[in-house]
Amino acid sequence: MSGNAVDWEVARKVAERFGGREPFAHAVHRDGLDEDFAEFTAQAEDLVADCTGLRSMTGNARGRVTSRAGWVDANLASFQRLLRPITEKLSTKLDKASLGVGSKIAGAELGMMLGWMSTRVLGQYDLLVIEDDKPDEQDIVYYVAPNVLSLERRYAFPRREFRLWLALHEVTHRAQFTGVPWMRQHFLGLVESTIDSIDPDPKRFVAALQRLLEARRRGEDPMDQGGMMALFASDEQLEVINRIAGLMSLLEGHGDITMDRAGKDLVPSADRFARVLRQRRQSSGGFTRMFQRLVGFDAKIKQYAEGEHFIDVVEDHGGAALFDRAWESPDNIPSIDEIRNPKLWIARVGSPDSAT
Repeated sequence: MSGNAVDWEVARKVAERFGGREPFAHAVHRDGLDEDFAEFTAQAEDLVADCTGLRSMTGNARGRVTSRAGWVDANLASFQRLLRPITEKLSTKLDKASLGVGSKIAGAELGMMLGWMSTRVLGQYDLLVIEDDKPDEQDIVYYVAPNVLSLERRYAFPRREFRLWLALHEVTHRAQFTGVPWMRQHFLGLVESTIDSIDPDPKRFVAALQRLLEARRRGEDPMDQGGMMALFASDEQLEVINRIAGLMSLLEGHGDITMDRAGKDLVPSADRFARVLRQRRQSSGGFTRMFQRLVGFDAKIKQYAEGEHFIDVVEDHGGAALFDRAWESPDNIPSIDEIRNPKLWIARVGSPDSAT
């Protein structure tokens, strides 16, 4: 563990509390879940490759069924590595007393976010952001058992259809990050450059609040793109955050479209699944809704719809060959402005023939 700016044990304990008592925790409820997701993760890999032309260059996909606590632990490992630059900065700038109190506060805030998210997430592809000396704990497609089982029971979903449908979405993300040679490093480079540039000077927070008030007067919302991170970002960081937003919109929209196309003949209930999950994403209110905005979850919800719209417009204009130009190089990834106005990207990238 590097630095003490975040108390990771506090984060874990708070996340467990916010995650609540897991439904269907008894082993009898999970009977067949591991076998199904092992089968469907492998099947999804072939279906996604046939549909998109993207196949992982790092070996076969591995699915892992986990609890909410297991999902939290996996994400804490990722956060420890990703946040290392800023935790080290804080550790050198703050005195011991401030660091001790601040680390517990930071741990509690991170724990609240992860604990709440652990009650919502159904599946997640691990982006390989844990320690390099733990290969068996990397490149994993996670499925959060209590959340999957709760939705299946609540809406009487056909079990095997729903599980294949989920696997298709998460395996699509794996294909994007391990089937496009430069994607993983490009994405992590953007995230790490944002974190590396964070200045823990309190004066920056005052300036951020001033920007918030000015943006409100213009009718804008700085949190619209990425929650609290966007609110306290510098102009340079906002530029990177907007690049990340464009990339994530592309990937999330592509994931949703692919899960429906690849499973078209195998998942007759796909339209119903999509409708229920769309309502679930948008149905939260009160404190939950505010929390979504603070952590940027609202921005993620928009990414699905905006990404799908972008792909639809691009393919209407130039077919799959034009859209596939997005995978050619990092320069071809659409910005968030191009996601929202696909004609800008089409004009910049050009027709498929212009690549030759």
